[in-house]
Amino acid sequence: MTWAQLHLVLRERGVVRAGDAVRAEASIGTVAGIAYDSRAVRRGDVFVALKGQHVDGTAFARQAIDRGAVAVVSEEPAPSDVRVPWISVGDARLALAVLAAELQRHPSREMQVIGITGTNGKTTTAYLLASIFEAAGIRTGILGTVAYRIGPGEQDVRDAARTTPEAPEVQAMLREMVDRGCGACAMEVSSHALTLRRVDAMTFAAGVFTNLTRDHLDFHPDMEAYFQAKRRLFEMLPPEAPSVLNVDDPRGASLVEAAGRAVTYAINRSAQITTGPLSFSLDGLTFEVRTPRGTLRIRSTLVGRPNVYNILASVATATALDLPFDAIERGIATLDGVPGRFQLVSGAKDEVTVVVDYAHTDDALRNLLETARPLARGRLITVFGAGGDRDRTKRPLMGAVAGRLSDLIVITSDNPRSEDPQRIIEEIQRGITADTRKDAGQQLLTIVDRRAAIAKAVEVATPGDLVLIAGKGHEKYQVIGDKTMPFDDVAVAREALARRRTNSGVV
Repeated sequence: MTWAQLHLVLRERGVVRAGDAVRAEASIGTVAGIAYDSRAVRRGDVFVALKGQHVDGTAFARQAIDRGAVAVVSEEPAPSDVRVPWISVGDARLALAVLAAELQRHPSREMQVIGITGTNGKTTTAYLLASIFEAAGIRTGILGTVAYRIGPGEQDVRDAARTTPEAPEVQAMLREMVDRGCGACAMEVSSHALTLRRVDAMTFAAGVFTNLTRDHLDFHPDMEAYFQAKRRLFEMLPPEAPSVLNVDDPRGASLVEAAGRAVTYAINRSAQITTGPLSFSLDGLTFEVRTPRGTLRIRSTLVGRPNVYNILASVATATALDLPFDAIERGIATLDGVPGRFQLVSGAKDEVTVVVDYAHTDDALRNLLETARPLARGRLITVFGAGGDRDRTKRPLMGAVAGRLSDLIVITSDNPRSEDPQRIIEEIQRGITADTRKDAGQQLLTIVDRRAAIAKAVEVATPGDLVLIAGKGHEKYQVIGDKTMPFDDVAVAREALARRRTNSGVV
């Protein structure tokens, strides 16, 4: 597209400030791309200057021009000596989203994009939906916390830098998906992305709300602001697109009236999509799902009550989008698991059970421990920490949950980042009091080194114990100070199990 065409689109969307006409209509031919980081500008790009928490990208506009930017979009007016077209806009992030969608020719209009938001369950719900669509013969991409899956091959899977990337990356990956024959995309939509307009100018075929619990209060001022960010997804949906809502969650129930086409699911309340009797084991789940279209018989290798909700969310979405029942049942049955989500690490030869999970909030940790408790033949041992430079208020709450539901607690480092890991551990410990301890004989260990903490937990476990390693899940790194180092809970746990088998003489 030409710069004149893009400028016209911004004007039509009402993004351009009234009266702005600073060389905006200059003819500069076809725009090569869009950049919001001046260091990534290529010749022919438009540079969009975003305002961050600490820095305004406008300060780097001259650097972007020197690198070949042919135009600048900023919330600030153009300097008098600017030598390229410059548009002043009311919201640079909205402008970025609009321009990115235009340059990629709106790929979300050529496929079914399902946006999934909520505190917990987004990743598993996305994997379930992708598996269902694939079972229905529809090639499906995934954008989310674990990875970005662009196509069918292993080479098409990319590491995810964040749950929902910036608008140019989102739109470019959706265009790749369309070009590779994808007819759908299951996409996690974070509250950060909604607040920062990364998914504005998208066309969603459906929106899913999983739940809302305490998280990200380092970014949002309070829980109401956090919820309002999530609510934006459903305000963006076309009138005919289903809003799939967990009405067991009070926040989900409050979205029903705001939704154009509400599709509700629940275990405990009246809803359009509900369950029959539930059967739980380490081998998975077996239950019926009742829908307005009839009853489905679900078999899944996923474990625990939280995954019942994830399955209900995927069934509700798939039925609302008129996917066949046999594809829904097969898609759920064939999903072996999700990396770092109640991932069973131990094997048949191990006398203890070891599970790795991404739970990193107090509510997610509670769900994890309540899922694991009835599955443990012996003690429940919990290894966890809390991330540095993130919401500190959840740390004692996580400690309280672990204290109430664990037999042995090992507090360790997560990603301490710039914080002192020992101080983080101390803040977690504040939640473990006489009132929150499971019993007076409960053991508590604090080991800063995460590798040593996992090794210790596996070493001291007795036959029949279940060891939960929580907080990092699928992550393959640990951030300590300004260094990001390789670290994989699954691999470290397997090493510890191998040592245990060797020491016990089991081959």
